[in-house]
Amino acid sequence: MDFELQYTDKNSDARAGLITTDHGQIQTPIFMPVGTLGSVKAVHIPELRTEVKAQIILGNTYHLYLRPGLEVLEQAGGLHKFNGWDRPILTDSGGFQVFSLSGNRKLTEEGAHFRSHIDGSKHLFTPERVMDIQRTIGADIMMAFDECPPGDSDYNYAKKSLALTERWLDRCIKRVNETEGKYGYRQTLFPIVQGCTYPELRRRAAHNIAEKGADGNAIGGLAVGEPTEKMYEMIEVVNEILPKEKPRYLMGVGTPANILEGIERGVDMFD
Repeated sequence: MDFELQYTDKNSDARAGLITTDHGQIQTPIFMPVGTLGSVKAVHIPELRTEVKAQIILGNTYHLYLRPGLEVLEQAGGLHKFNGWDRPILTDSGGFQVFSLSGNRKLTEEGAHFRSHIDGSKHLFTPERVMDIQRTIGADIMMAFDECPPGDSDYNYAKKSLALTERWLDRCIKRVNETEGKYGYRQTLFPIVQGCTYPELRRRAAHNIAEKGADGNAIGGLAVGEPTEKMYEMIEVVNEILPKEKPRYLMGVGTPANILEGIERGVDMFD
């Protein structure tokens, strides 16, 4: 994946750029419709192209893993072939879904043990497994596996959670570097900045991720219960550190007001 920063605003941190993937280009700032199970609800694929004019859509690793399942997706040749979408796809790692299933999951150093919301079956997501799953789904942009702590987490929990996310990130990077995609095109990995609402932790996470040299970076763990102004503050803290020459993705934040505020603070991608 390549990113060209084309314009910057003189009065804010807003900018415009161009992401190039093997499935096409994406003009930023960009809002990415979410297709949890591979399709955007109530919108047909042809309408996404011609009416919505979507340049990229999202798929959800947790949901696609459970249904239709990896065997079906691999037999189809990946999610692009399965759903007929020939433009870029981004997949999240499933970390937020595991977070939201707090009553049905257990976190360990190895990964996240959880029960399916469909049939109660037991599963384990490790950083390595999640990278393999996203390889099979065939996303152009894959997200690192992380823990998404609640917005009201205390400092000690947030610090412990961030340390786990950072160790998992190293394992994700290692797995991606030692594997290749299955369908003949490039796939890239975005690390995710966590740290809850604590500037010290957010700065630590952003510095750590900036050193990884990824093609793009994400900001996670926001819009999960914290005050809106605190969310904007964390975006500013993180974007002071994340490389300006790489796209920045604010995960799960997509109201019109949030998007405009995020753009002003230097964010490029939203869903």
